[in-house]
Amino acid sequence: MAITVLDTYSSMTRILRAPVTDRVAMLGSMLEPVKDMYRYFPGDVDLVAMHQGASGFPIDRDEERCLDALETLAAAGAWERMQRALDDALAVQLAATPGLEVPDITVLFVLGDPGDAHFMGPCLGMVGYGGTPGYIAITLWPFPENVERLEATAVHELNHNLRFGPGGVVWNPMTVTVGDHVVSEGLADAFARQLYGDELGYARMGVPHLHDEAVFAKVVSGLDVTGMQNFTAWVHGDASAERFGVAPVGLPTGAGYAVGNRLVDTYLAATGQTAAQALQVEAAEIIATALR
Repeated sequence: MAITVLDTYSSMTRILRAPVTDRVAMLGSMLEPVKDMYRYFPGDVDLVAMHQGASGFPIDRDEERCLDALETLAAAGAWERMQRALDDALAVQLAATPGLEVPDITVLFVLGDPGDAHFMGPCLGMVGYGGTPGYIAITLWPFPENVERLEATAVHELNHNLRFGPGGVVWNPMTVTVGDHVVSEGLADAFARQLYGDELGYARMGVPHLHDEAVFAKVVSGLDVTGMQNFTAWVHGDASAERFGVAPVGLPTGAGYAVGNRLVDTYLAATGQTAAQALQVEAAEIIATALR
């Protein structure tokens, strides 16, 4: 098993300095190593379009701003820090779950789009994806708070990758619930907090709502909702729902993260487990214990 953080710094720098007419092909080549991340998507996937739809850095504007941001990340040792964090976190996880089956994992770390108001605003300059075993994708703008949390961000996505990996919890699109998604975010944050503490381990978007009882009650009321098209509204909140054409349900950004943390923390306190030990506990068990 091996975790490989791709050298996207060199690739992105070349793309942003190349003639505009060459950039689509160059970006496509950079993204080629993660094309299998979309293996569950129907038909052929346009990797460049996926990048753009996920708030990835633009290839037709803001070149100097993006190049400066890349230098900020390079100066902070972002790629090396993520590699160390992921290797260390995997060791912690394997110590807690010795029989865990771990695939080789490829990590795509790219700069976000400074012209995307939703990404830079409600999303706080960070979007992560770790739900497809074998792949992690992180899109980030180097706000100081995000640079400080690079390790915790990477470890959060690793937790998703291992929870839904071979022999782990099954994410069945036909039966998966809001509760499954909410719990997965809470567990990923709890694992990051186990390693890096509460100050750095929480996903930033959920922090303002950790103690909001109205938000807690609202999300809990929707835990049994099925249909992945509904999850953005319940987990990420109204602003993201509207961005992606989903009906909002009256929740602030990051509501599901806040509630997931509370549910998972209650479960861990009740059982005496660490987040690493609880990696593959079914969401239904966590929810039932937490709400008992």
